[in-house]
Amino acid sequence: MKQVLQTSMIGAGGRRFHVARWNEGAGKGRHNPLLMLNGIGMNLELLDPLARALPEREVISVDMPGIGGTPDPVLPYTMPSMALTMAALLEKLRVDKVDILGISWGGALAQQFAFQHRAHTGRIILAATAAGATMVPGNPAMLAHLADPREYTVERTLRRNLASIYNGGGSGKVSLNAAKAPSPLGFSCQLMAFAGWSSLPFLSLLTIPVMIMADEEDQLVPPANAHFLHNAIPRSRIEMFHGGGHLFMLSQRDRFVEKLRPFLDDEDIHHD
Repeated sequence: MKQVLQTSMIGAGGRRFHVARWNEGAGKGRHNPLLMLNGIGMNLELLDPLARALPEREVISVDMPGIGGTPDPVLPYTMPSMALTMAALLEKLRVDKVDILGISWGGALAQQFAFQHRAHTGRIILAATAAGATMVPGNPAMLAHLADPREYTVERTLRRNLASIYNGGGSGKVSLNAAKAPSPLGFSCQLMAFAGWSSLPFLSLLTIPVMIMADEEDQLVPPANAHFLHNAIPRSRIEMFHGGGHLFMLSQRDRFVEKLRPFLDDEDIHHD
């Protein structure tokens, strides 16, 4: 019987990463593995409930430098350089092609990866994310908290702030028991990588299947950002949720998977 979850430390691009693989080998020949790229400061264990809801396929996730089990970055990084590193990491895992679920910050990295590595990209789901520096800003009070690493790198305040930020606007609750405090350097490098990045120059060049998902009550990444992405990416689809907050994919997991699975599975799916 295969193990549901395996974690390891893998070197790629001059860094070492904490990597998780759920259901390794599941769906081989029928499904691409699904690479889940998480939100800012969020360790991969928080995605465990979502990964376990997809037992028919292999799921891979990676902690960014200074997040979860991955050591601090030695130097700051950019979205293009991290996309290149993710490609090197997948090569180490002997994975040639992936579908990608990019959540919040991870959605920015997903866009960059799809642009740089089209041959290795199947389908993309962009959840609760934006086009970068050109985004429509969220609730100012929430953004002020997000900009201060001290609010997330001290254990006693981490879960309180995550609950406020990520459940913002949502009636559904998200379990944050698995949350681990990122390092101040790791959190700051993630912020800097996003602040200096925009996908606007290449969105119209994305020709792979893209589904955009957002919640109407998301106060961190307002839904206007999802509509912007939908209008900018040719033939993309959009699915709107209600009452799930920024982490609607966790607080409304069953509905999220209900929308996600047919998009990933149907090779002949039509795009809006």
